[in-house]
Amino acid sequence: MTEVKRGELTKSQKAAAVIVSLGADKASLLYQYMEPEEVEQITIEVAKLGYLDAQSTESVLDEFYQMCMTNKAVTEGGLEYARAVLQKAFGDQAAENLLEKLTKSLKNREFAFLNKANEKTLFSALQNERPQTIALVLSYVDADKAASVLEQLDDERQVKVIENMANMDSASPTAVKIIEAEMEKKFSSLVTTNNVKVGGVDYVASVMNNLDRSSEKHIFDSLGERNAELVEEIRKRMFVFEDITTMDERSIQRFIRDCDPRDLVLALKGANAEVANKIFANMSTRMAQTIREDLEITTNVRMRDVEEAQQRIVSIIRDLEERNELIILKGGKDDIIA
Repeated sequence: MTEVKRGELTKSQKAAAVIVSLGADKASLLYQYMEPEEVEQITIEVAKLGYLDAQSTESVLDEFYQMCMTNKAVTEGGLEYARAVLQKAFGDQAAENLLEKLTKSLKNREFAFLNKANEKTLFSALQNERPQTIALVLSYVDADKAASVLEQLDDERQVKVIENMANMDSASPTAVKIIEAEMEKKFSSLVTTNNVKVGGVDYVASVMNNLDRSSEKHIFDSLGERNAELVEEIRKRMFVFEDITTMDERSIQRFIRDCDPRDLVLALKGANAEVANKIFANMSTRMAQTIREDLEITTNVRMRDVEEAQQRIVSIIRDLEERNELIILKGGKDDIIA
């Protein structure tokens, strides 16, 4: 069984560690308060979770306990009461960190249904609302989506919404719940009357990004014989292992830090010279020497293993991009300013 290190745990894995630590009886009580998809997700994580040592388990449980205390304090007496309780229990800095985590968690939960809305639908739902309401709702969606909605408002309302957003410090949970319910009802009616965008080149690119390398190559080769322009359009919107050559040096150095050295060796076994040179140029001298030595002694490697290693590296790159820790140039649409 694989040993999982504390620093490597994702949020889902931490939740799985808590579930395992509680035992079957207590865990089943928690399941009663979860949505079916949440139960499915956490069960998968529990099944995949490897061995977690006692120290790591204790650390995860301590973090869970702190967040439970934070939620309880906020619920009982609001943010200021919670801050006083947490400062007394854990110290000033820890209290601020806990409250910041809770705020982000609550923000991600409220108005979650709006994550599925495109800019046009969101604008349709908000266009006749008061600036205060628009400001509150836009505070719960991604910044780029909020900007798109703002661009569609008239000049005067843009200013009022921005002013309200800037002056917004906190909102009453009751008010948020009322507005959330109203918006969800309005959003549901809009979704049923508007066409929902499905498929398209962007969606195909997302699908292709998640295929194994063999399937990806087969599809592109076959499709290219019938529609080369479409293949080129899809490629422009996705990222493949060979596209590492288009990345800036800092981004390459960033993803290399997260790569398993064994994956780098396998991936480079099947890489062209341009990709290999780009990767070696962004390693430390010592690391590059070690990888080169391992390449020399690594023989009789299956192509499937090479492709899987390349796919794991691409997955790391995509994950880091989603967290804004590196940049991927897609079809020349992005300009980089040093």
